[in-house]
Amino acid sequence: MTNKHPFYTLQLGELATILESNGFQKFRAKQIFDAVYAKKIFTPKDFPSIPVQLINFLEEYFDFQPAKRIKNKESDDDTKKCLFELSDGNFVECVLLEAPADDGNIRKTLCISTQVGCACKCAFCASALRGFVRNLSAEEIVAQALPFVKDKKFEFENIVVMGMGEPLMNFDNLLSALAVFNASDKFAFGARRITVSTCGIADKLEKLAEMGFPYRLAISLHGATDEVRSKIMPINKKFPLAQLLESAKKFASVCGRMITLEYIMIDNVNDSFAQARELAKIARLLHAHVNLIPYNKVETLDWKRSDSARRSAFAKILKEKGVSFTMRREKGSDIDAACGQLALKKKLSEA
Repeated sequence: MTNKHPFYTLQLGELATILESNGFQKFRAKQIFDAVYAKKIFTPKDFPSIPVQLINFLEEYFDFQPAKRIKNKESDDDTKKCLFELSDGNFVECVLLEAPADDGNIRKTLCISTQVGCACKCAFCASALRGFVRNLSAEEIVAQALPFVKDKKFEFENIVVMGMGEPLMNFDNLLSALAVFNASDKFAFGARRITVSTCGIADKLEKLAEMGFPYRLAISLHGATDEVRSKIMPINKKFPLAQLLESAKKFASVCGRMITLEYIMIDNVNDSFAQARELAKIARLLHAHVNLIPYNKVETLDWKRSDSARRSAFAKILKEKGVSFTMRREKGSDIDAACGQLALKKKLSEA
């Protein structure tokens, strides 16, 4: 474990105070912030106009790379996956996804993680196989985005917090990390370009509504009735659909954000036409958009993806019911792009 101090969650005034207490001029704090957040330089030795003595102090005192990229994989469809090693030897991952936007351009989205493993035990998920290890710090969450910088700009237009772990079970660190991305004196990444996905932690949704959560919300539904959802998502037994949907309605009303319902289609599990009709009811209730996602195969698990004909027929029902939906293409299966697959393989190879 590193004994260095976190940098990205520091406020400008806090940095100035630290510098002054260590014999440096306070105005250097603004120079450092400009180097990191405007120029996107994350190595002190490359900071412009900073004296060597201060550079040495910054390198010794702060941890600018709390999550270090150790492996890259790129798929045939331009999906990019990165494996990060943490200071305690654990691993997390993030994925850069490319998809056509409505304007015809290619939209790039970075999917980041919030936990090592996951405690929610969704039956189809690679992160669940690892089990819960620990929460990521806010700094470790932010650090996953740092390698994706080119010409002083991030290589992506959107951030989705849909990687390893359940974000709302790492509530405070999640909010701190999002503030680093969003703050006007830091990365100034627009709130409407950030989406947080949850498997349905209803009490935390209530809390988000109370605080006026400015970011977008996605709910990993994956089952449109308690019977089906509880079979594959144990969290549904703690927060059944009625409670979850009530909290989601409150969030949408208070925060003024359209919710997205994520629905991974698994063969002969949740892809019946009855489920499609129930899903349509839920989407209309919440005025939500639905993402239909082909299941990405995980080694050691028996689940299979619904075939294209079934997915099309399922989607047709949603369309007939007037539901807004997107049929997602399978992305990155050749590079283990589903949440937790690459990190799980790395850990198993070292066991």
